[in-house]
Amino acid sequence: RFIACPRLARTVQLCLQRGAGPGPQPILLEFSPGPGILTQTLLNAGIKVVALENNLAYLPNLQSLEKSLDGQLKVIYGDFFRLDPLVRGTLKPPAVCSDKLFETLGVAAVPWRADVPLRIFGIMPHTLERKRLWRFLFGMYECSSIYKYGRVELNLFISEKEYMVLAAKPGDVRTYQALSVLAQIGCEIELLHMEPWSSFTTSLKNGGLSIPKTKMLPNDHLCLVRLTPQQNLFTGGLKPTNSSTFIFMVKQCLAKPSSRLSDRLNSWSLDNGGELLEALEIPENATMRDLYPEDYRRLFEALQNSSTFSETWFYEDIFENIRTIN
Repeated sequence: RFIACPRLARTVQLCLQRGAGPGPQPILLEFSPGPGILTQTLLNAGIKVVALENNLAYLPNLQSLEKSLDGQLKVIYGDFFRLDPLVRGTLKPPAVCSDKLFETLGVAAVPWRADVPLRIFGIMPHTLERKRLWRFLFGMYECSSIYKYGRVELNLFISEKEYMVLAAKPGDVRTYQALSVLAQIGCEIELLHMEPWSSFTTSLKNGGLSIPKTKMLPNDHLCLVRLTPQQNLFTGGLKPTNSSTFIFMVKQCLAKPSSRLSDRLNSWSLDNGGELLEALEIPENATMRDLYPEDYRRLFEALQNSSTFSETWFYEDIFENIRTIN
């Protein structure tokens, strides 16, 4: 795991407080705080923190800090990346059930369009980073796991290459992907800070910092990114109940980003594909990577309203994708 230095902890604290409105602020859940360098900085700034730590070696110091404070810090043994695993029976720590976690936090579910009920901060491990981002997106679109409680805000240090994918623009050959489309439709994406990898230490015994290599994209920094679910995500035809179909439609379209949308509509045996493109004001020769995220949403809603389109053939592949992500 990566550990922030004291200087960086102060920078992160200021970033997390940026844009905070007047009145009481939601609780901040910090996952994998380790030795608590950032935790102490946040506490000194008057922020109420819940520390979710999965390494037993770090728990004693955190618990000692908890006892010295008057309720400003709560320490929980648990692994943020083992929330709601698909297993039967009682969960064995550090696996965590989101219902139990939110009950312990004292955070109640709120309507989707309400204010953010909980803020989360942490440094993403670079192993399985892409799959973990996908899992967050599935949870958000389906309003499952932490998103059953509302528009939970994520503040994550992620690799620069993954940030570039999240923020990619249509037409970008290297970075514009299904993840880009779904993240931009679902979230407000804000880059809070970029920090060189050299600013982080590691808990590995040899002290080495394993930086993921990439030939196609820059990856010289970790990026602190705020992902706030959109209040209007579920207006129109997109709903939690059909979001899996929408996700799979986008993934299938961008599996071959240079192919034309008209060809994809023909492969779906859609008789009125040309009329549909005209109604959506999408050029007939538009390729998949030419479409803006909102174009994919409009396409999905139009397909939902089409009497000649059946989504039943989606289901087997949808469920297989969900099992893979989990």
